[in-house]
Amino acid sequence: MFLVPMLLEKREKPFDDERYIFEPKIDGHRLILSMENGIVRLFTRHNNDVTRQYPELYNVPIEDGTDVVLDGEVACINPATGTIDFEMVMERFITKKPLAITEASVRQPVVFFVFDILRYRGEDLRGRPLMERKSLLTEVLTENRHFSKVINIEGAGNSMFTAIKEKQLEGIVAKRKNSKYVSRRDSNWIKIINYNYAEVQIAGYRKNQFGWLLQHRNKPVGILEFAVPSAHKKAFYGVTKGLVTGEDRDFVYIEPKIAAQVRFRNWTLAGMLRTPEFIDFLI
Repeated sequence: MFLVPMLLEKREKPFDDERYIFEPKIDGHRLILSMENGIVRLFTRHNNDVTRQYPELYNVPIEDGTDVVLDGEVACINPATGTIDFEMVMERFITKKPLAITEASVRQPVVFFVFDILRYRGEDLRGRPLMERKSLLTEVLTENRHFSKVINIEGAGNSMFTAIKEKQLEGIVAKRKNSKYVSRRDSNWIKIINYNYAEVQIAGYRKNQFGWLLQHRNKPVGILEFAVPSAHKKAFYGVTKGLVTGEDRDFVYIEPKIAAQVRFRNWTLAGMLRTPEFIDFLI
């Protein structure tokens, strides 16, 4: 049974508020786990069935093995660093061949970080307040190496965000204690991202779809696609007419004389910026 997940609004800065609990934002991908009559099915937030991808999640440690729908994030722990690794879970996500999936489930196992329970023993729980659902989840789900309950603290968003920054994790999520679970984006659940920042140079642009080629210390670091205001785009294309050095089917290349500040989630293992966003030109 797939239930459409509740999505997060975005806020730039952390805050303290006793009406909220605060959780670490798990750097994986959203997963809805459904168990009916002993059969487990796994879905992404867009209702894509990924049951085959994660066989280690078939044995759900729920009281009495009863029917249940759980919401959370599936992620991988990098054994070299002991931290959650987004690239590792994406490798698992795109693995399709049965033998490769079986091998990966042993070599690169996932953990389902559960933060909500939406249905239990035939009852739809989405109309209950968040803290009631949390209490039930604590009661009925047993943690093991593949299932973990997401921790939370009450009221102290600033201190949690400070701890998240020190550990270089993705961010935090604020949830209003009395919030009911609605299948849409809602302001009762808020994400605050722990961004990294970098100064980059723009070395070209995409022809058919917006995107600027970025480099950092003379090395390519990805394509910027987000958060560029229309006025900045217009100014950029006006200036770059005299900087063109060449082109191919997809890109126009320019002298990397235009600098910008960007923010991004993290550096990938390949040395690329993950999800860079434009802040401003550096003049």
